[in-house]
Amino acid sequence: MTASASAVVSFVASRRINVLTASLPQSSLSLSPRRRNYASLLNVPRDASKLFCAQVKVSDEDEACELVNGHDLIIGEGEDTIHAYLLTAVKNNNGAGVLLLSDIFGFEDSSTRDFAYRVACNGFNVLVPDLFRGNPWGKDRPKSDFDEWIQAQSPLRVSKDIDLCTKWLIDEFKSAGISEKFGLIGFCFGGGRLIETLARDTNSNFLTGICFYGTRMDPSWSNQIQVPVLFISGDNDPLCPVNVLEEMERNIKGTKLVVYSGRGHGFAHRPESQEEDKDAEDAFGVARHWLQEKLLASAVQSVV
Repeated sequence: MTASASAVVSFVASRRINVLTASLPQSSLSLSPRRRNYASLLNVPRDASKLFCAQVKVSDEDEACELVNGHDLIIGEGEDTIHAYLLTAVKNNNGAGVLLLSDIFGFEDSSTRDFAYRVACNGFNVLVPDLFRGNPWGKDRPKSDFDEWIQAQSPLRVSKDIDLCTKWLIDEFKSAGISEKFGLIGFCFGGGRLIETLARDTNSNFLTGICFYGTRMDPSWSNQIQVPVLFISGDNDPLCPVNVLEEMERNIKGTKLVVYSGRGHGFAHRPESQEEDKDAEDAFGVARHWLQEKLLASAVQSVV
């Protein structure tokens, strides 16, 4: 296996995936910020290799996943450009879009990529933006620097970047002639931004949200949310108190709260033990079912 192929394997393979084949062109795809039509990325032919193609054999619950394409994007123009990647299911693409908001470790973190890949395996088109403009929190950085780092992540700038990505999804999916209703997933920092984004979503671009142990959430935002939200968390997570989630569950119609006993922060997308891994698998199944019920079924009903 070549060095480039190895990089692909490490990018897409979760601990339950056995990569059978992988191929990568000599240079990564870099899309001009002035290129406005990406519609072709949402209907990629089976033999295309825009950035990477990997044929995989997965566990039973993900058996529908045979091929996922990845595309490295630059969204926006001038100083307002942000990097992102788009993962698209090829054979079983259901035409639905998901915007995934990462935790503080950023969009290139392997745990975030693995989770986004698994969502794409189930037929979704998953866009993951760089919320930190190339400056995510590093696991090797001293904790004493965290407050200064988080304060530098302007809420206004992050909100604008999320809005920019939402508009990109709307424009490109419309151009491709497929679904214009989307789902939103967020972890930790991204979970907090998910609640704020849904509260501002006056155009009802998102049909639903899935919030994994969101942080820095203002419960008052929940009064403005008009779509059902799935909250997933542990009861041993001081960064995401269960009582806050219970309050938002009461305020948002159709919302569901799933709490895992003894679990702490981050267990669902970065489990650290065999026991956490079991609950992480269950949480992914709950999230997948929620997307199928609230996003796919709702999108069909809106068309009818």
